[in-house]
Amino acid sequence: MQRRTQTALLAAASLLLAAGCSSGGAPAAGGSGSASPESRRTGAPASPGPGPSSTAPPAKGSVKVVSTLTTGLKSPWGVAVLPGGDLLVASRDTGKIVRVSADDGKTTELGSVPGVDPGGEGGLLGIAVSSAFGTDHQVYAYFTTASDNRIARMIYDEKRPAGDQLGAPDTILRGIPKGQIHNGGRIAFGPDKMLYAGTGETGDTGLAQDKESLGGKILRMTPDGEPAHGNPRADSVVYDYGHRNVQGLAWDGEKRLWASEFGQDTWDELNLIEPGGNYGWPEVEGKAKGGAKASGYTDPVEVWKTKDASPSGIAYAKGSVWMASLRGERLWRIALNGTKPVAAPQAFLNGKYGRLRTVVAAGDGSLWLVTSNTDGRGRPHGGDDRILRLKVS
Repeated sequence: MQRRTQTALLAAASLLLAAGCSSGGAPAAGGSGSASPESRRTGAPASPGPGPSSTAPPAKGSVKVVSTLTTGLKSPWGVAVLPGGDLLVASRDTGKIVRVSADDGKTTELGSVPGVDPGGEGGLLGIAVSSAFGTDHQVYAYFTTASDNRIARMIYDEKRPAGDQLGAPDTILRGIPKGQIHNGGRIAFGPDKMLYAGTGETGDTGLAQDKESLGGKILRMTPDGEPAHGNPRADSVVYDYGHRNVQGLAWDGEKRLWASEFGQDTWDELNLIEPGGNYGWPEVEGKAKGGAKASGYTDPVEVWKTKDASPSGIAYAKGSVWMASLRGERLWRIALNGTKPVAAPQAFLNGKYGRLRTVVAAGDGSLWLVTSNTDGRGRPHGGDDRILRLKVS
């Protein structure tokens, strides 16, 4: 596990002692609801709380494909929304980041991320823009190198020529285990302005329960890659553990963190994330026998047969979590009343667009949905891969 300087450790430890450990999911960017007095003082995540929403969404929703924003993307993976609404899209296999205009779908290449070593499920994976992007112009990337998975940030200068708009990478976290499979890769900033990352156990199942490993975890860190105040351990970026391969991160309107996860042969999962929680892998796939209290593990909120899901990115909109599915080739809607589903998950677009990699809230209640048919496992059709705009309810 990556170690910090003694000064950083002492500072983080003293802050943790002053603040106490939080017991809930972290806030989300732009989310409604208010943090607890403790979290407002320290920046620690607010408690997730099981309370119902003031207005729960209906049991049945709808999805309408309004338009195709752009086509011809190669192995798209991570997507980040710029303050003006345009999208940054990372290509897993080429290591390039492109900007896609939200108005007309025009693409502009920013450049390639140095050090990306694609192979299997690795390469250039998640991307995120800084919470202070308007002033620091930082773009964050999670990617596979020849030796590890890591997170780096780069200054994006759109005034420079296309293809040469990314500054030199500044690595903020290294040493995340890599493999041909289960590299995790999703990153996102929460409204606490901390950076979260979902990782995988690379097929080495023991890493998921090893608290000293960064594999099979959700990580929470400052924008500089240091352990965030309120983490279970003051000297660690590990936020929770016991995951097989975290692929999606999103926050609901009450600032609770949700994550999607690949199962092995039986159950895929949607989890409500709590700091310090043990989500069971490899001891449990799906819900624990005898219940979570008896097992000591945290049960998922929803599960799917792997043939119906193999989940990737998730987003929150209109009171529901929306989950893109790869093998399942469909978009799932999980309507929530607080932390409880309103009804059974509802599937849309089944098989119509092939594998679905990433879904992102557009900010006006609509969604951006990115296909994944050029990743070596899909069946590409003319125009793949593409970004679709969805009107949802």
